[in-house]
Amino acid sequence: MIDIGNVRKFLPSQIALVALAATLSLTAQAQQPDATANTVTTTSQNSAQNTPPLKDLSKPAREGFWGRVNPFARKKWVRHQLEPVEGQVNELNEVNAKNSQDIKDVDQRSQAGIHRAQSAADAASQTATAAGQQAEQANGIAGQATSKLNQLTGTINGLDQYTQKETTTIAFRPGQITLSDDEKKELDNIAANLKGKQGFVLEMTAYAPGSGSMGILNSRRLNEVVERYLVTQDDIPVYRMHAVALGNAAEQTASGTTDAAVSSKPVRVTRHVEVRLMENTLAATDGTTPR
Repeated sequence: MIDIGNVRKFLPSQIALVALAATLSLTAQAQQPDATANTVTTTSQNSAQNTPPLKDLSKPAREGFWGRVNPFARKKWVRHQLEPVEGQVNELNEVNAKNSQDIKDVDQRSQAGIHRAQSAADAASQTATAAGQQAEQANGIAGQATSKLNQLTGTINGLDQYTQKETTTIAFRPGQITLSDDEKKELDNIAANLKGKQGFVLEMTAYAPGSGSMGILNSRRLNEVVERYLVTQDDIPVYRMHAVALGNAAEQTASGTTDAAVSSKPVRVTRHVEVRLMENTLAATDGTTPR
């Protein structure tokens, strides 16, 4: 702040100095001897005036009529000096504000992008989990299907596999084609064991003496008698019976050889029917006879 009292004390001395400078100037002009001297003096003064003085940077700038900052114009001068700076500061503030807003916008967009990416990742993870569960279910179903297929394959392969369970011989008296009470009882026992069962076949092989077609015809009649009794008296289905007439052919043993091959003597063929119970192999596997 400028002290007004000091200024008032300083003003009279300054005015006196100005007046003294003016008086000295007039006196010097009156004492010049001639026009040539005036010309030289004028030329020297003009040269001195045209040559710009060196500015002493170590001293503060001197402005105004008083050779220094005018105290009455300080605020205006300061404002004039500060206007460019204020403009630059305002511009920098605007730039900073714009940069801050841009950074905020970028941060918001980044956060939104991260959120979307996280949501997409969570959705993909859920989809992958669901796909894994479906794959496990599919593997389970495929395993069950494979087991059922293997079971069905085993069933199909065993449909024509029969094993012999028991054998009964039905004998006929010479010259007769009727069943005795004992033979009927044997057939009834066989039928009683087959009630409610499935997957069996009665294989009947008939033998009768006589060569050629005569023996075959006689053995066929014996088969017909046995089949008729089982169908009419014991309700055995016809498709469950398979008969063959062998006449006087040599009878096979359990080992697959014939009686004639075992004995060197000729074997006498009797009138009889071999009834064999053949059961499907699946019945022996699971304890039940297949349908």
